Amino acid sequence: MSSSLSALNQWVEAVRRRTRAKHVHWCDGSDNEYDTLVEGMLARGELIALNAKTHPRCYLHRSHPDDVARVEHLTYVCTEERDDAGPNNHWMDPAEAHAQMDALFDGSMRERTLYVVPYCMGPLGSPMARCGVELTDSPYVVANMRIMTRMGKAALERIEREGHFVRGLHSTGELDPRRRFIMHYPEEATIESYGSGYGGNALLGKKCHALRIASWQARDEGWLAEHMLIVGVQTPAGDIHYIAAAFPSACGKTNLAMLIPPEGHRNKGWKIWTVGDDICWMKPGADGRLWAINPEAGYFGVAPGTSEATNANALAMLGHDAIFTNVALTADKKPWWPGLPGKPKTDWQGRPYDPANGPAAHPNARFTVSATQCPSWSPEAEAAHGVPISAIVFGGRRASLMPLVLEARDWTHGVLMGASMASETTAAASGKVGVTRRDPMAMKPFCGYHFGDYFEHWLSFAHDDAELPRIFHVNWFRSDDEGQFLWPGFGDNMRVLEWILARVSGQVEARETPVGRLPHADDLPLDGLPLADGALEALLSVDTEAWRDELAAIERHLASFGERLPQALTDELANMRKAITGQGEPMHAAD
Repeated sequence: MSSSLSALNQWVEAVRRRTRAKHVHWCDGSDNEYDTLVEGMLARGELIALNAKTHPRCYLHRSHPDDVARVEHLTYVCTEERDDAGPNNHWMDPAEAHAQMDALFDGSMRERTLYVVPYCMGPLGSPMARCGVELTDSPYVVANMRIMTRMGKAALERIEREGHFVRGLHSTGELDPRRRFIMHYPEEATIESYGSGYGGNALLGKKCHALRIASWQARDEGWLAEHMLIVGVQTPAGDIHYIAAAFPSACGKTNLAMLIPPEGHRNKGWKIWTVGDDICWMKPGADGRLWAINPEAGYFGVAPGTSEATNANALAMLGHDAIFTNVALTADKKPWWPGLPGKPKTDWQGRPYDPANGPAAHPNARFTVSATQCPSWSPEAEAAHGVPISAIVFGGRRASLMPLVLEARDWTHGVLMGASMASETTAAASGKVGVTRRDPMAMKPFCGYHFGDYFEHWLSFAHDDAELPRIFHVNWFRSDDEGQFLWPGFGDNMRVLEWILARVSGQVEARETPVGRLPHADDLPLDGLPLADGALEALLSVDTEAWRDELAAIERHLASFGERLPQALTDELANMRKAITGQGEPMHAAD
């Protein structure tokens, strides 16, 4: 037995003794194992079989009403030095955290089975992939991990070859929200999660491993672990350019990953390929370019808001072999949420639907499905070498200020764009409209270390031999005085992607402004798109007075990261301020 498997066996035995699990099951990832897990959950009422004719091999899981989302206020990064976790994370001393979690895990799996789940994040043959093992007492977690990762025998064999893996220990415990914690120990490559069965808290390969732990590993090893989609854009000439894009929640991230181009673009030969919808690992290749993989094998997507009108590709993949969580049901046992045809009969808690009890489907209801079921899935998602990234796109929801699309002048300016990206809240989200929330690179809940060090790590990729992607910022949500969106969004966002690729390939010039490079109006492919009078001018406008206020807000935001904030970002912000006030040197025209 290899030393890595010996260490794994010793860990499993130690956990079995501490949790007092009745049985231990080593998962092999087989179809038979999955079917047996599902049959057991059906028998115990933990899953409900959906309409076998319309949704074969689809199931509904209803979680505890107090266990329906990530618990960021109970999620900790436990580093030896508090400042290494940074002001962007909740911190706990590792010794204190281990003691607290040891007490919670003591006896937590009595009369339960301890499942050993070896998994690989990324294609099994990829040098960019990383492995982990999750120990859990939840068969629901095992079933989801089989869909979301490359799980089972092959992953265990890779662990044996490599000799290292991320350790994740999870127990649903008693689902008491007062006894619910998610601890990350990046220096130990270890995760402990107790008291929740919800995906982001319990599927430890996802946010916990693929972002919080992986971001620390990536900093140490010279790559990037990012909260980004990866999409391939195929031109009429047959060339495919890959874009990585980061968006905060409610900004259309999944819709962009699975975008269907407008009919005019489809007729010309434009096509979208989905590599990933949520997480992107990027590493410099021998050619100086950034190459990316999607570490996940499935989608854990938000169901409400997914419809034929908003994301037909996502809806098309949900007709078979999917697990739904906290959706409503129709009378004929079809999954239901707003945007779908039919009417709900029972709500997400299994009660007869009554609007007085709240929404039929929980707003954070989810689906879990294999990525290969997406009609736009790219076979390059399994490429061991990954895909080369031509452009990085940041985005946010801003009713004003931010243009439709803005190109960074260089890598440092682009990092500042990402470090300062923000979205304005909607009434549905917070009860207050227009509150600006900063979410650097859409990583605020997921970066496993100090944001100042994280920005410095991004900046370190700019060197003489690098062929880095160009960086852009998009804003689909700019509005008029009546609050109506000026841009139609959804499939028409393809038009902006076309301009981005034209910039990447040097086909069009750009208009230089103090805040970045904007399209010339004639260079945006707007054929067949009826925009309101004055809309395009507003979408591409720069309000210098508003930008003065914005730069002051960005300065306050960056100052919160203290002495670890890179001087290069401070200097870049000062240069923008000089350009806006007219006190700086004139900038050169964009190439």
